[in-house]
Amino acid sequence: MSPPQRFPIAVTPTPLQPMDRLGRSLGFDEGALWVKRDDLTGLAGGGNKARKLDYLVGDALALGCDTLLTGGAAQSNHVRMTGAAARRAGLSCVAVLGGTRPAVPEGNLLLDELFGVQLEWVGTYDAERLETTMAEVCVRLAGEGRRPYEVPLGGASDVGTLGYVAAAAELVTQVPMGAIVYTATGSGGTQAGLAVGLGHHDRVRGVDVGAIPDVDERIEALVTATASLAGRPFPGGRVQLDRTQVGAGYGAPTPAADEAIRLAAHLEGLVLDPVYTGKALAALIADRRAGRLAPHQPTVFVHTGGLPSVFTSRVARRLATPAPG
Repeated sequence: MSPPQRFPIAVTPTPLQPMDRLGRSLGFDEGALWVKRDDLTGLAGGGNKARKLDYLVGDALALGCDTLLTGGAAQSNHVRMTGAAARRAGLSCVAVLGGTRPAVPEGNLLLDELFGVQLEWVGTYDAERLETTMAEVCVRLAGEGRRPYEVPLGGASDVGTLGYVAAAAELVTQVPMGAIVYTATGSGGTQAGLAVGLGHHDRVRGVDVGAIPDVDERIEALVTATASLAGRPFPGGRVQLDRTQVGAGYGAPTPAADEAIRLAAHLEGLVLDPVYTGKALAALIADRRAGRLAPHQPTVFVHTGGLPSVFTSRVARRLATPAPG
C-alpha cells in the first residue's frame, strides 16, 4: 500500500526559533533550547493538526468522500482545524463533542460554528464514548446517502501520522545533531510520527495530557502501522511518555502549566495553552531543573498550537490574574 497523496493545507516548513532568554532562565547553555513553530501551519489559527489533515483530506478525496467526521472535547483544536480543512476541500464536516452546548460559543467552538461544522454533543468527555458515537454517526450518515470519512480523535491514524514523519524530516535539516524533542501527547499521532521520522524513541519525549487512557499502546500501534505505510524502519528504543503533568485530568489546569505559560509569554512572547503546550513545556522545565536534561543538550520544544482556547472565559479568569511574586 502506497502513502496517500497530500491535499496541501499546512504551510510548511515551519520555522525553528531559538529560545535563549527562556533557556538562560533554566540554566541551558546559549543556543541549546529551541522551539519548532508548528503553531504557524497557517490553517484556521494554526497547529499541528494541519500536517495530519494534509494526508487525511487527500485520502478522503481519493476515496470519493463528501464529509469529514471526527470528534473531540468541546474546545478541541483538532475539530476546529478539521472543520476548516473540510471547507478548503469543498467537503462538509460533522463532529461529535464531549460536553454540553454552551449558551454562547467561545474559543474553538466559535470557529467550529463559523466553519459550519455540524456539532453533535454526547455529554461528559470520554474518549471511548466519543469513538463509539463517531462509529454510530458514520453508519447513520452513510444510511442518509452521504459518503463520510472518519477522522479519528486527533487525526491519529497511520495516514494522519505521516504528517509528523514529514515534520521530522524538516527538523533533521534545522536542529543540531542529537537534539531531544518534546511534544504534547494527546491521541499519540504527533509523537509516533516524530519517532518514526527521527528513527529512535529516545529522541522524542512525549508529555501525556490525559486525553486517552491507553495512549502508550496507541503510539506503539501507530508506529508500527505508520512505519510500514511510509516504508521506513521501525524506530529503536521504547516509547518515552511523561505522565507527571496530567494533573486532575484532561483539560484540568495545573500550577506547573500555568508557570510554563507565563514564562513562555514573559521571556519569549510565545503564547501557550493550558491543555497541551503548557503541560508539555512544564515537563521540559521540570526535567531541566531536576538535571535530567544537561545544560548543553540541544532541546526542541514543539509548539503544537491551541491559541483559540486561550480566549475562553475559563482560561482568561485564571491566566489574567498575575502569578504570586
